[in-house]
Amino acid sequence: MISKKVHSVKEATEGIADNMTFMLGGFGLSGIPENAIAALVKSGVKGLTCISNNAGVDDFGLGLLLHQRQIKKMVSSYVGENDEFERQMLSGELDVELIPQGTLAERCRAAQAGFPAFYTPAGYGTEVAEGKETREFDGKMYVLEQAFKADFGFVKAWKGDEAGNLVFKGTARNFNPNMCGAAKITVAEVEELVPVGTLDPNQIHIPGIFVQRIFQGEKYEKRIEQRTVRKINEK
Repeated sequence: MISKKVHSVKEATEGIADNMTFMLGGFGLSGIPENAIAALVKSGVKGLTCISNNAGVDDFGLGLLLHQRQIKKMVSSYVGENDEFERQMLSGELDVELIPQGTLAERCRAAQAGFPAFYTPAGYGTEVAEGKETREFDGKMYVLEQAFKADFGFVKAWKGDEAGNLVFKGTARNFNPNMCGAAKITVAEVEELVPVGTLDPNQIHIPGIFVQRIFQGEKYEKRIEQRTVRKINEK
């Protein structure tokens, strides 16, 4: 069994450089690769294109890269929780490509599966379809969308083994599984890294063939983006 284990986030992110394209898993602040993002900030790489459902918040997640002006383009679906993102977009400092959420997920999955493109009805007749090929199937119009191309994919899982097999927990099963194997190099950070054979094969969500590097992360903050509470006696 080939071991994909690396011993640090520094080793896991070896080869990153300016002007690269990165995929980053997560939804809101749930299941984001916190250690990999911190490593990107520390490295000082610039001119990045980041493919992620959202852009974090002002002082956490991808918001940390935005504050350091390390991102030149964001490819996202939902970006409403980041004031710095809004400021940079409106001022023209940041190039932004907004994509319907399902299309974003499918463009990741298409890259994972090796499909160059696919047709979707989402966005037909809107600005999303401008400049793209359209085609009719059974009386309904579709837009041709291309699979993403990325240099690195950074994902976060609950458990993983040294062969790269991954198990996600709860809402971390968002964009993370679709991004595994969708970039040239997939780096998985896990809360617990176990020896091969420890994981129940029936519980594995992503097989190790989709992962090139895996490491055990540390100091996960797991911040809650928006906390909503109510009185105990409320029904």
